[in-house]
Amino acid sequence: MITILAIESSCDETSASVCRNGVILSNVIATQAVHEQFGGVVPELASRAHMENIVPVVDKALKEAGVEMNELSAIAFTQAPGLIGSLLVGVQFAKSLALALNIPLIAVHHMQAHVLANLIPQEKPSFPFLCLTVSGGHTQIVLCETATQMKVLGETIDDAAGEAFDKTAKLLGLPYPGGPLIDKYAQLGNADRFKFPEPQIPELNFSFSGLKTSILYFLRNAGTSLVYKEEFLASEEEQQKFIAENLNDICASVQQRIVSILLNKLKKAVKQTGVQQICLAGGVSANSGLRKAFAELGEKHHWKTFIPSFEYCTDNAGMIAITAYHKYLAGDFVSLAVQPSARAEW
Repeated sequence: MITILAIESSCDETSASVCRNGVILSNVIATQAVHEQFGGVVPELASRAHMENIVPVVDKALKEAGVEMNELSAIAFTQAPGLIGSLLVGVQFAKSLALALNIPLIAVHHMQAHVLANLIPQEKPSFPFLCLTVSGGHTQIVLCETATQMKVLGETIDDAAGEAFDKTAKLLGLPYPGGPLIDKYAQLGNADRFKFPEPQIPELNFSFSGLKTSILYFLRNAGTSLVYKEEFLASEEEQQKFIAENLNDICASVQQRIVSILLNKLKKAVKQTGVQQICLAGGVSANSGLRKAFAELGEKHHWKTFIPSFEYCTDNAGMIAITAYHKYLAGDFVSLAVQPSARAEW
């Protein structure tokens, strides 16, 4: 019987999960409200909160799973990528516990774990499958050949889709985190009201910096132009009035463009690979507009589509646990000398 305790601490969620023979028994997540007043995650505050949360979170995960410490087969943790201070808390805790229990350590790549979150539900994709992974810091199309063999086919060359959502929300004056609020207002708006450009990036890569710039100029010009021109620059009062009167339509139009950028690249990847098992993953996969459009696209092209439940879309230890389970089966362990990395390649 393989029983794994997994820890996720890459950003601002402290999470612990227990997995037994590939089944998630618990998935506890502690969020950090302290960042809301700053409009974004403050690394130093995040690492301090992890230190406060990690012991009670792990304790709760074990209790919910009905598992004792002496039953654990291995300890897994997020090694990379992420905020280095946050990662250090999880890594050092995992090392200490593994040493005390004399059991193996398993290091997990955060983005690989997002992909394998699709293996948690009872209805799972078969290999090979494609996964569109969309989060605040990453946007990738991944070919998953086995649970331990993955290849990045395309990724963002600058900003991620989640960042485009959050930066747009900030421009609109919405509180942090703004991505879910754009989703909320978009459901009330007309997505065809405003037209934003779609970047023409080669192959399967993405870019969202140009879109963010066009949204900035659009708002500064109170909707009269996507290009910055001094003569069209609206006053701050005019900008705020325009946003207030058109918020729902702006959110709907921005969301539609981000979704179309993502799914157009995904269609291209399916055509290139011929793979028909298609998954969605990452924090932005919780976006209702993306989930709906993804499902509709799959039905239209007769793909078999999979999306994790909301609990496993955002950062969580359940996805670390399921990845660690497959690494355990492959005998992929690390020594106590392992170190976290803010930017690790696959």
